[in-house]
Amino acid sequence: MVITAINEEQETERRSDYRAFVDQYIVPYADQYDRQASTPPELIQRLARQGYLGALIPTCYGGSGLDMVTLGILSEELGRGCSSIRSLLTVHSMVAYALLRWGKKWQQERWLPKLASGEMIGAFGLSEPNVGSDAKSIEATATIQGEEYVLNGRKKWTTYGQIATLFLIFAQCDGKVSAFLVERDTPGFSVEPLHGITGTRASMLGELFMHECRIPRENLIGGRGFGLASVGTSALDIGRYTVACGCVGLIQSCLEACLSYTNSRQQFGSYLKDFQLTQQMITRMMSDVRAARLLCQQAGQLKDSGDPTTIMETWIAKYFASTAAVRAANDAVQLHGANGCTEDYPVQRYLRDAKVMEIIEGSTQIQQISIAQYGYQQYSMTH
Repeated sequence: MVITAINEEQETERRSDYRAFVDQYIVPYADQYDRQASTPPELIQRLARQGYLGALIPTCYGGSGLDMVTLGILSEELGRGCSSIRSLLTVHSMVAYALLRWGKKWQQERWLPKLASGEMIGAFGLSEPNVGSDAKSIEATATIQGEEYVLNGRKKWTTYGQIATLFLIFAQCDGKVSAFLVERDTPGFSVEPLHGITGTRASMLGELFMHECRIPRENLIGGRGFGLASVGTSALDIGRYTVACGCVGLIQSCLEACLSYTNSRQQFGSYLKDFQLTQQMITRMMSDVRAARLLCQQAGQLKDSGDPTTIMETWIAKYFASTAAVRAANDAVQLHGANGCTEDYPVQRYLRDAKVMEIIEGSTQIQQISIAQYGYQQYSMTH
C-alpha cells in the first residue's frame, strides 16, 4: 500500500474541505438521522462520491489513498457532525484495511473497487450475543466441506449491518479463530435490525444469522487460524484509531455548543459565560480537545511511519479521547440545564453517543488493563 504524506498546508486545506462538507450535509440533519435511526442512502452515495468511503483504498482501486493522519482528520470532522456517520467510515475502512493488509490479489481486485465506489458497504462481524470482550471465545463456527466453508452462528451489534453487503466474519475453525468474507446475498445468511439503541442510533445496527451458510474456500482471508492475531488485530487498530479521532470531533461539538449557549443564555442577570463554574467546564473541554487531538495525531504519524508502538499509542488515544468525550458531553448537558435533556438541543445526542465510545472497540476497563500492563513492561525494560 502506497501512502503519500501531506504537508501542514495540505492538511489544513483537507480539514477545511471536510469541515465544509460536514457543515453542509451532516450537521443540519444529524438530529433527524438520530430520531429516524437511519442513514439516508443519498448521504452514503454522497460520501462515496467525495472519496470518503475509499479513504484507505489505493487510487489504483478507485480509492483516495489517504495517509493515516489525514484519515484521522476526516474521522474527527465526521465525528463532529454525527458519530453514526463516522461509524460508517470506521467499519467500512476496517473491512477495506483487512483486505489491503491480508487479502490475496484477486480478493483485492474483486472487492476493493466496489468498497471504494460505495457499490458495496463493509461491516465487521466479531461481537456475539454471549461473548463480550473475550473475542477468543466466539461461538460461531466454520467447517470445511469440499470446496466450501459452512458457517453457523450469530453476530450482534454489527454497525451498519442492516445495509452492509460485504461482511468480515470471524468464526472458530478447527479450534482457532479465522476470518471470512461473506456477501449479503449468500444463502443461509440473514440480518435482523436492532432497535432501541442508546447512542449512535443512525448507525443501523443489525444482528447477523448464519445457518448452513456456504461460502467458497477462497473467501478465507489471512489464512486459517489468523483471524484474531492478524486480521482482527490490524482491523481493530484502525477501528480504535478512527473512533478516537471521532471522539475528538465529539468533544469539539460539545465545546462549540456550550460556547454558543453560554454566550447568549442569561441567569440571575448575568450571562452563563460569566460564572466561574461555567468557565471551569469550558476550560476543561478546551484542554481535553487539544490533548486528545495531539494523541490521535501522534498515533496516526506512528502508523504512517510503520512504528509498531502505534498499537499501544492508539489504545491510549482512544482511552483518553473517549473518556474525555463523556466528560465534555456530561458538562454540555449540565450547562444547557433542562434544555439539554430535550431533543431541541443536540447535546443530549452527544451524551448518548459519547457513552457508546467508551464501550466499542475495547471498553474503558479493558483499555485500562492493557495500558497499565504496557506501562509495567516499559518500566521493566528500563530498570
